[in-house]
Amino acid sequence: MKRFKTISTTFIIVIAVIFCCNAYYLISLYNSIRANVERDVMTALADADIDDMWERADRANRAAKAAKKAYLENGDSIIEGHGQVSGVKDEDGNFVTTSKNRDGETSVNKTPLRRDRSYSNQMVNDMSQQMHEAMDPFVDFNLAIMDSIVLERLADRHIYPDFVAVEIVNSSEDVIRGNSHIPDNRAGYDAFSLCFNPESGMYYRAYMTPITRHILSQMLGVIITVFLLMISFALAFLYLFRTVSRLRTIEEMKDDFVSNMTHELKTPIAIAYSANDALLNYDTDNDPQKKVTYLNIANKQLKRLGELVENILAMSMERRKTMVLKPETILLRPFIEEIATAQRMRGEKKITISVDVDEDVSIEADKAHLSNILNNLIDNAIKYSGDSVVITISGNEKEISVRDNGVGIPAKSIPYLFNKFYRVPHGNRQDVRGYGIGLYYVKSMLDKMGWNIDVRSKERVGSVFTIKISNDGQ
Repeated sequence: MKRFKTISTTFIIVIAVIFCCNAYYLISLYNSIRANVERDVMTALADADIDDMWERADRANRAAKAAKKAYLENGDSIIEGHGQVSGVKDEDGNFVTTSKNRDGETSVNKTPLRRDRSYSNQMVNDMSQQMHEAMDPFVDFNLAIMDSIVLERLADRHIYPDFVAVEIVNSSEDVIRGNSHIPDNRAGYDAFSLCFNPESGMYYRAYMTPITRHILSQMLGVIITVFLLMISFALAFLYLFRTVSRLRTIEEMKDDFVSNMTHELKTPIAIAYSANDALLNYDTDNDPQKKVTYLNIANKQLKRLGELVENILAMSMERRKTMVLKPETILLRPFIEEIATAQRMRGEKKITISVDVDEDVSIEADKAHLSNILNNLIDNAIKYSGDSVVITISGNEKEISVRDNGVGIPAKSIPYLFNKFYRVPHGNRQDVRGYGIGLYYVKSMLDKMGWNIDVRSKERVGSVFTIKISNDGQ
């Protein structure tokens, strides 16, 4: 047992270490995914900034239509001067730019506008900064459009927050351009800041629903797998521990059974041997009374030995499920009276057995096994009592009760009373011996008959065993 405890403790420690490692790696995985998601959010915000500038450029182009008309009428550039550039949007969706060099020559460039993709690959950070410096004073921000663009760029990265809103702040985190969609209480949102104009210290600050749910959704498979493994390990170990504990308990009860049974078998054998030895070695022919006494003693012990063997064989047969019941009609009162008469003759203490059954009550049952059942109940009532015992047996077509005034049964022992090899603990008392299969046999046979048994007991008052008769079980 000590080795089992050592192995079990080691096994528990190993499992605990594995679970701690799993928890550590899950936390590391969470932090890694969170860093990736935060990087994706920042990248989406940068792409959205570039897209927003293209949107603002588009709005500027629409505003420049009047200038384009004047340019066509006057045959001159929108902006006069050497190296100046003007731009409009043509009917094909191209951004058309015209420029005049120092020699007065004009060149036209067409750049297609792609509204279905990010422009981050076309513009580098310095161009973005220059574009902001040139555009921000003339084309106003539209944060509602910026919110939509950020949502689209996040969706490109399979991030779908429930709420996104962008505002503009300075390096001191003072709000330059607020967003009416952002609530006053911002504690429940994740915030991300992107500097789009380092010269003036301007930042986009985006508020969005926490990304923890998105991270956990990516980790869901790993979390569920680890959780199921933990549950499986715990259940397997619990089952193993309970099984080993039950086997250990059965092993201990079996050892007790062997020890008690050895004593029970030795006692009648020793007494019968002594009686026969007296008959052989002493002159009992001249003392008929002594001869009869010795023969009765030997007969009684042999009968007791036969009952022990019969109970063991009956239990073994029940386990193999080979026993076949032979039900017959039994007149209950004379049947019980016969059993009570035999029990009254035991003689080891004062025994009073009364039978309270009507004369005409009859039941259908296997006579031999019902006799063994009642003998077991009466035998226990006699053994677990004081110097005298009063037993009352009552019955009808529905139930048979055996009541005694014995020592009673502790409440904690009643649920285990019919377990194989179980014996009710009685402290240091050694005067009551048994082998723990009598009540197990009683319950097994009643189950086979389709009957049931109920126990009510109070310590130092007595016990009542009630057999519930069911005709359906026959």
